[in-house]
Amino acid sequence: MSLGSFIKKQFIDVLQWNEDADGTLAWRYPMEDFEIQYGASLTVRDSQMAVFVNEGKIADVFGPGMYTLTTQTIPVLTYLKNWDKLFESPFKSDVYFFSTRLQLGRKWGTPQPITIRDKDFGMVRLRAFGMYSYKLADPRKFFTEISGTRAAYTVDELEQQLRNLVVATMSATLGGAEVPFLDMAANQILLAQRMTEAMTPTFERYGMTLDNFAVENISLPEELQKAIDTRISMGMVGDLAKYTQYQVANSVPLAAQNEGGLAGVGAGLAAGVGMGQVMMDALRGSQAPAAAPVAAPAGEDPEARLAKLKSLLDKGLVTQADYDSAKVEILKKLIG
Repeated sequence: MSLGSFIKKQFIDVLQWNEDADGTLAWRYPMEDFEIQYGASLTVRDSQMAVFVNEGKIADVFGPGMYTLTTQTIPVLTYLKNWDKLFESPFKSDVYFFSTRLQLGRKWGTPQPITIRDKDFGMVRLRAFGMYSYKLADPRKFFTEISGTRAAYTVDELEQQLRNLVVATMSATLGGAEVPFLDMAANQILLAQRMTEAMTPTFERYGMTLDNFAVENISLPEELQKAIDTRISMGMVGDLAKYTQYQVANSVPLAAQNEGGLAGVGAGLAAGVGMGQVMMDALRGSQAPAAAPVAAPAGEDPEARLAKLKSLLDKGLVTQADYDSAKVEILKKLIG
């Protein structure tokens, strides 16, 4: 080895990190066999921090600025190697740079449905997804807990750990919440606030700050969504008895135009009213005694049925042919 190569190998005068691309959280300066010259320059730019590690131990942490590396700059190193004798010679120490820029637009989601206990629906399986942002705030903790001695540590490598953290926190937050699912799904801002409060201590433990957390969608299994839609539809119908009467009233003119005329109107009316009564009784449950079922017009006195048909004919609601046909059917049953 020539003297020039030996000298070049020995000394590093300037330590700095020019971030060439996004996505890198930690980067180790490539020391190889080089040694840092006493009095060398350390440049830490805005949105960066630097950590000196000597023999596996963190010696010092530097924020943005330009530093001249001496025993006064790094007082901890005065107790390491020859620095305690103030021996002005090169030294070896790993230098790690950390990006403290805000990491925006990070996606999270539940790859598998989360099962929670809900006040209204019992056991519910749901999915959710959204966005969050964070930044590295304490490189000492991040180095100790996450990145370690790797040459580089990227955002993508951290994503899987953070996604698992989000899913676990969401399961605990929703599972222990007193708020029903429907209220929580309707107020996603409230859910996001609860998630932020729950995850902030864990992010801080790893040396990070959770900047923003958003819940964009919460979805239920298809079968449960259909049940909710049915409940909403029933609420929109309102008074089932009046609704049934309205439906039957509309069906009379239509029945007069169909084959068989009004022969089946009585039975259809009985079925419609009876079904409405059954549905109302089921909704009332134990809140009120069941009402007596409406007598089926099919068992009505034939003369009364004929009188009703005659009234419809007189009002012009049915034709003479429909009246005659229905009259024949009633008489057949009467003498049959």
